[in-house]
Amino acid sequence: MKSPKKRATRLIHAGSDPAAFKGAVNAPVYRASTVIYPTVAAMEKASNNPLDGVFYGRYGTPTSFAFEEAVAELEGADSTISVCSGQAAITAALMAFLKTGDHLLMVDTVYGPTRKLCDRVLAGVGVETTYYDPLIGAGIADLIRPETKVVFTESPGSLTFEIQDIPAIAAAAHAAGAVVILDNTWSAGLYFQPFDHGVDVSVQAATKYIGGHADAMLGTISTTEEYQKHLRLSTVGMGYCAAPDSCFLGARGLRTINVRLARHQRNGLALAEWFKARPEVARVLHPALPDCPGHEIWKRDFTGASGLFGVILDDIPKQQVDAMLDGFEYFSMGYSWGGFESLMIPMTPASQRTATTWDAPEPALRIHAGQEDIADLIADLERGFVRLTGGN
Repeated sequence: MKSPKKRATRLIHAGSDPAAFKGAVNAPVYRASTVIYPTVAAMEKASNNPLDGVFYGRYGTPTSFAFEEAVAELEGADSTISVCSGQAAITAALMAFLKTGDHLLMVDTVYGPTRKLCDRVLAGVGVETTYYDPLIGAGIADLIRPETKVVFTESPGSLTFEIQDIPAIAAAAHAAGAVVILDNTWSAGLYFQPFDHGVDVSVQAATKYIGGHADAMLGTISTTEEYQKHLRLSTVGMGYCAAPDSCFLGARGLRTINVRLARHQRNGLALAEWFKARPEVARVLHPALPDCPGHEIWKRDFTGASGLFGVILDDIPKQQVDAMLDGFEYFSMGYSWGGFESLMIPMTPASQRTATTWDAPEPALRIHAGQEDIADLIADLERGFVRLTGGN
């Protein structure tokens, strides 16, 4: 009898079947659209059961199936669907459960493109969205209507990093028959197990930590047995699918996610403490710090922190912030994160709130701690703060 495998070991081997691929450790890249059948009977059988095996490229190939099996292991899901981007995962998950006349509860700190989806696309097809305070917890029950079909969560919140009480929100949503969707990209599925906390559908921008190398556009939708068939048929019906090369890169990234996230966490905490000690910094937005909203919930529900966090500067003019950002050696500017490289961009959270108020000084900073040596990153920051303060 085989001994039980620890989670880190399972993630190394999930979705890997060398015997099926002539000994190859990784599932090869299957670039396939057409799948041919030897007989009419075989084609009819496949058409009647399109989710059973390889049917047509959009439904998946051995490459995507291997990747999806590994992500399901990562998130503790019964099933995972791979799509072409994180935004596609969010869109497909929402559209699978919403129709004209339905009501959506959306967290006010949600990822910016998700807000645009709600305000432009969903509103255009007759779905009403109400934004809610990320710290509402069980109080969300007061916002749920008979027509509320989905409660969407993102923890920590995009840009401002509030931690939500997901179990309390899920309990209220389920009592009213609503589905709970979580954007779980920050934790990568490694540091927060969504289905242990009441989530029905977990989406990720696998472009970020799962891919891990800033070179693949990829999204995932993970769910329970109750919803897996409905979500897969809905997603395929909308035309979403992931490129086989991206699935290969995602599966490869998963093999090292344990060690990569540990480094991101270590560097992120070290940088957060460095920022916190600077007189020019009013506040550091990092869930692992005691003064971050929801910190006690983070300690209860999460097993670690990734490398993404925020910094509020002490009312420093924009031109000085720009001077700092323009001259970094290791902190690049770019609208993604989760790769091996460190990033820093200015952010304006107040412009992306409607249900709550954000009145901290702006521009603030969003930092992604990469995998560089921490001494080099801090030296780069020290030179940057000389530019920020005009040499003082």
